[in-house]
Amino acid sequence: MPPILELHGISKSFPGVQALSGVDFSLELGEVHALLGENGAGKSTLIKIISGVYQADQGQMLIDGQPYAFHNPREAQRAGVATIFQELILYPELTVAENIFMGHAPRSRYGLIDWRAMRQRAQELLASLEIYDMDVDSKVGAMSVGKRQRVEIAKALSHNARILIMDEPTAALTEADVERLFNIVRLLKQRGVSIIYISHRLEEIFMLADRVTVLRDGQHVATKAVRDTHESDLIQMMVGREIDDLFPKLPSQLGATVLRVRGVARHPLPRGVSLEVRAGEIVGLAGLVGSGRTELAHVLFGITTAQEGEIWLDGQRVQIKNPSQAMRLGIAYVPEDRGNQGLIKQMKVRENTSLAILRSIARSGFINHQAERDLADRFVRELSIRTPSIEQVVNKLSGGNQQKIVVSKWLASKPKLLIMDEPTRGVDVGAKSEIHRLISQLASEGMAILMISSELPEILGMSDRVLVMREGRIVAEFSRAEATQERVGAAMMGEVYRQPIPEKA
Repeated sequence: MPPILELHGISKSFPGVQALSGVDFSLELGEVHALLGENGAGKSTLIKIISGVYQADQGQMLIDGQPYAFHNPREAQRAGVATIFQELILYPELTVAENIFMGHAPRSRYGLIDWRAMRQRAQELLASLEIYDMDVDSKVGAMSVGKRQRVEIAKALSHNARILIMDEPTAALTEADVERLFNIVRLLKQRGVSIIYISHRLEEIFMLADRVTVLRDGQHVATKAVRDTHESDLIQMMVGREIDDLFPKLPSQLGATVLRVRGVARHPLPRGVSLEVRAGEIVGLAGLVGSGRTELAHVLFGITTAQEGEIWLDGQRVQIKNPSQAMRLGIAYVPEDRGNQGLIKQMKVRENTSLAILRSIARSGFINHQAERDLADRFVRELSIRTPSIEQVVNKLSGGNQQKIVVSKWLASKPKLLIMDEPTRGVDVGAKSEIHRLISQLASEGMAILMISSELPEILGMSDRVLVMREGRIVAEFSRAEATQERVGAAMMGEVYRQPIPEKA
C-alpha cells in the first residue's frame, strides 16, 4: 500500500531565495510525521505547496499513489488536505457552528442554510473529538486560543480531511490546552488521519511523532524513526553544528538599581507589584498565562497607566503615561506578539530597524536614508539576521529573523532598561541560542533586563534572579542558585515546595 502522501524532488524559489531544493517527503496512513528545521529552513514553503498555497517549480506530489498538483487551497481541501496555520483563520463575530461550516453549510431542499442541521453536525464533530465544553452557538472571538484551535480542527474534519497539517500548534497554548491538543492528535491518529506536525519544541516530537524529517537551508537532511534518534541528534541536523550551550549566561557586574517598582496596580492586573532590576542584571519573570506578567510590562512601557503605586528610574520617580514617554526615559519593550505589536510586516528590514529612532536620523523632517541603511547593515551583521538584503519585506522572513529585527529596533534606541516578553517564542533552537547569547551580552555590558518567559528552562538558564507572579502579584523570589524547576513551578501553581527526603543508604 503506497504512502498517503509522497513528495519527490520538490523545488521552489522566490526572488533572491532558493526556498526548497529537491526535497523528498512521505506520509503514511495514520502517522504523525514531525517536520523540523530552523526558521528559514523551508518548512512553511513545503506545507504551503502541499496545501495548494504555492505551486512547486519542480518535482512531483502523489496522493494515494496518484499524481496531484494543487493550484489553490480549495483543490487541496477537496483532496482531503487541511492546514491549521499558526495564525488561526476564523471569523471572531461568527459562532462555532458557522466557522466550522463556513462555505459548505448544510442546505435545505429550497437551497437555504439548514441552521438546525448545521448546529447538530457541529455538535457531532466536537463530540467525535471528545470536546464537550463548547457551545456551538458561542461566538469564536470570545474564546481562548486553545478553544479556537479546537474549532479549527473540527473545521478541518468537516471537510473530511485525511491529511492534517499542524503548524506550531502549541506556540500560544496553556499547559492544559497543550494536553488537550495532544489527546486530540492521538485520537485522530487512531482513526487513520495522517498528521504533519511542525514544532520548535523538541520534547513534543518525542511525545507524539512516529517519524521526523529535518530540513536545513531548503534541503532534505534526514528522515528517521523517532525511536532511533534523540534531542542532540535532531539539533545537530537542524543547525549543522552542535550547540554547546543553549543558555550562554555570561558573568556580569551588577550596578546601581535602574528600575524600582513599588505597589504598582491597575485593575484587574497587576495588583500591588514591587520589584527591582539593577544594571547588568537579568531578572526573569515567571508565571502561568493570565498571571499578569504581560499586563505589568504594559504598565512599565506606558501602554496602560498605573492606577496605584510608584515607578522609579535611576533614582527618579516617574509617571509613564505612554510609550513615547517610556522611550524618552530609556525603556524599550520587545512584545509577546511580534507580528502585530513589534513590526510593520509590510515594510522593509531597513525601515523597521529605524522605527524607534526616526527623530534622531531625520533632518528638517526628512529621513536620512544613508544613516538608516548604515544602521540596518550594522544590526544585520551584529545579530546575524538572515535576509537577502535590508530592502527585503519583513513579512517574507522567518520568525527567528523577525524577532531579531524587533530586538535591533530597540537596541538602536540605546535603552537603559530592556523588557522582553517571550523573547524566543516560535523561534528555532539555533535562533534561540543566538538570542540568549545577545541577551547575556547586553547584560554584561550593563543593560538592565526584565525577561518574561513561559519556558522554565529559559528562565532558569538566563536569569540572575527569578520572580514569580500569580494572580497579579509577585509571590516568590529566588536567587540564581536557589531557583530550580520544582521550586519555581510550585510557586507558579500556588503549591508549597517540599524538599525531597533523601533515601536511606
